[in-house]
Parts: sequence; C-alpha cells; structure tokens
Amino acid sequence: MGTHGAHPKTQVIFKFVALLALLVGYFLYLGFKYDFATGGVAAGLTWSFFVLCTPVADAGFLLDFPLRLLFGIRMVLSEVAVWAIAIGLNGAVLAWAPHYYDTTILSRLLHQILTMPWPYWSIIALSGIGTFLSIRFGDELMDVLHHRDRAFFHAHHWKHELILIAFFVAVLFSYYRLIASLGLESVING
Repeated sequence: MGTHGAHPKTQVIFKFVALLALLVGYFLYLGFKYDFATGGVAAGLTWSFFVLCTPVADAGFLLDFPLRLLFGIRMVLSEVAVWAIAIGLNGAVLAWAPHYYDTTILSRLLHQILTMPWPYWSIIALSGIGTFLSIRFGDELMDVLHHRDRAFFHAHHWKHELILIAFFVAVLFSYYRLIASLGLESVING
C-alpha cells in the first residue's frame, strides 16, 4: 500500500527518510568517487547550494516540515537555523579549504556565486526572500489546517495575500534572470 492511506505524520516520516536516504546515497557516491572527507564536504556544499541559492525551502524541507508537523516548531524558526548552518559551512570552507568547491558542478557554481558579490549575492538575497515567503505561506497553511491562529489568518484581507504572491513571482523572475547571467556552460565545462 502507498502512502495515500497513511496518517500524515507517517507520510512525513516516510518522505523525510527518503530524502535523508538520497542525501546519504549522494554522500556515499562522492565518498567513493573521491574520499569520504571530500565526499562529506561536497555533499554539504551541495546541500548548502540548495539552501542559499534556490528561492524555495527545498533543502530546508529535510528539517522544516517534519519539525513543524511532529513537534509544532514553526518552520520559519527551523529555516533560520538551516540558513545559519549553510552560511557557517560555506564560511569555513571558503576560509580553510576552498579546493572542495572544485568537486561538483553545483559546488563550482556556488563558489562563483559566493566569490563574486556583485551581482551574484543578489541570488542569495532573492533566494532568502523567496524561501522565507514560501515558509510563511507554509506556516500559515499549517495554522489554518490545524485551526490554530485561524482568526489571524482570516483577518488578513485577500488583497494582502495577492500582493505577497505577486512579490514572490517578481522574486522568482529576478532570480532566474540572475541565474541565466552566470554562464552555466563555463561552470559545467570547468
């Protein structure tokens, strides 16, 4: 039987385990390709790329949604912790072992973004805005679904939500224009 008939907490645990298995599998692949220290750092850099350089909370999903569903921790709080870990990891690798950025396409792209403040730090800023807007929507949706803060949610006029959605679309458009300007062919071809 699939996860359709399962309890929502069971579904979340299943998806969390599947994502964790994917991350572990990626680490093992990189560990065997290089060595396990390099594989671990490269897997961490890849994860941090998805945290810092994509405008939705995709890498944070490993923590945000399960923590919210299982323990009631607001997703915005866990996402702040995810961003702090990703920034700290990159700060340490840039300072002490920048050669690790040469391992994968995504880590090379991340290095280019991190070492060229103008205009590429805008990608990180837009990703942060997009991520925290999507987290806000997720937290509000969970509040409504669980009948918590229902009055707060309904007190907002629908026009406010439309403005936020339009802002999110503008963030995505700007993000994709910046990503296109990176010249991915040169990053991919090394």
